[in-house]
Amino acid sequence: MGAVSPSPARVRIDRWLWAARFFKTRSLAAEAIQAGHVEINHVRAKAAKEVGPGDVVELTVGEQRWCVVVRDVEERRGPATRARELYEETPESLARRERQRAERRLAPVPGADLGARPTKRNRRRIDRVRRGGEAPRGGS
Repeated sequence: MGAVSPSPARVRIDRWLWAARFFKTRSLAAEAIQAGHVEINHVRAKAAKEVGPGDVVELTVGEQRWCVVVRDVEERRGPATRARELYEETPESLARRERQRAERRLAPVPGADLGARPTKRNRRRIDRVRRGGEAPRGGS
């Protein structure tokens, strides 16, 4: 059995974001960095920038905005339980994400109210229009 190598002191931000499971692939992490969605210590990051314990990383994943403090670094992606040990989310960030989650839960879903189910007669008219057949006749 080989000896377990200790964690490196610093690692590239794209590797760390992938290992911490913020992104599914390193290339997605690199794209987010390139697009300007990642900051390290309040400075826009580049993919080769290295992070270490104590650094503050701010990132946007989809519509979610995260602000985390790096606790440990890993070059390889491991289990999700290990990934959660790599960072600690700031209380402000956690509160903001919880508030956004509650707002999304309470917000009406666009297009959810489609009205009543079409009658058989209306369904036939819809099918005729979709097939490019004759236009629906006037009347009810």
